[in-house]
Amino acid sequence: MRSALLLMAALLPAFAQLGPAPAKPKPARNAKEAAPVDFTGYWVSVVTEDWRWRMVTPAVGDFAGIPLSAEGRKTGNAWDPAKDEAADEQCRSYGAPAVMRIPGRVHIAWADENTLQIDTDQGTQTRLLHFAGKPTPGAAPTWQGYSVAQWEPPVRGSGSPQQGLGATREGNLGRSLEVVTTQIRPGYLRKNGPPYSGNTVLKEFFDLSVERSGDPWFVVTTIVEGPQNLNEPFVTSTNFKKQRDAAGFSPTACSAR
Repeated sequence: MRSALLLMAALLPAFAQLGPAPAKPKPARNAKEAAPVDFTGYWVSVVTEDWRWRMVTPAVGDFAGIPLSAEGRKTGNAWDPAKDEAADEQCRSYGAPAVMRIPGRVHIAWADENTLQIDTDQGTQTRLLHFAGKPTPGAAPTWQGYSVAQWEPPVRGSGSPQQGLGATREGNLGRSLEVVTTQIRPGYLRKNGPPYSGNTVLKEFFDLSVERSGDPWFVVTTIVEGPQNLNEPFVTSTNFKKQRDAAGFSPTACSAR
């Protein structure tokens, strides 16, 4: 007993030097504070593929790469841009399932602490990614629909990214932002009329990276699900490079052609 007391007495000064335990970090109060990466700023799309469908309006019936159903192909073949203009439907190819694929620039900023806003210069569209809230049942559909967003948790066991392989992923070593959009007004997947319906569900994954040069990029993987017009999900990946400022950002109204 005496030896145990002596040992404790000898250890007390060492424990005293350690001081109080470090305070635990406070949990983030909102989505802006919790953001593992920063998507804000001006970005320009870099067209490295699909020039044939993205840089010009494709011919009627040129739906290569889109898994259209028989019904979707029939609707697409009836595309009439003049009819869309006359009906004030010229924004049909600027809805949420297609607008990120249109070559141009986007501006991303926080509308509030739980809403990330994406403004496009092509079509002058505004997307709101809601980290808090949910769609209102029965609400009227809009071109950009209602988007629910969340920061994806870190991937366990993935370790640190390997150096010397090019770009380094930011944030959680993988996809960092997940968005699901519903209540979308019917529109087109491309300028030449391949349709999506009002029952379409849009899923997106935004992944940020930094090149060796220090240039930030993000890629958005877009998954369009709409059984009425598609035989299977339509998947694309679109690249954006960050700009230093707003140079070239020029909001332009929707055009049916």
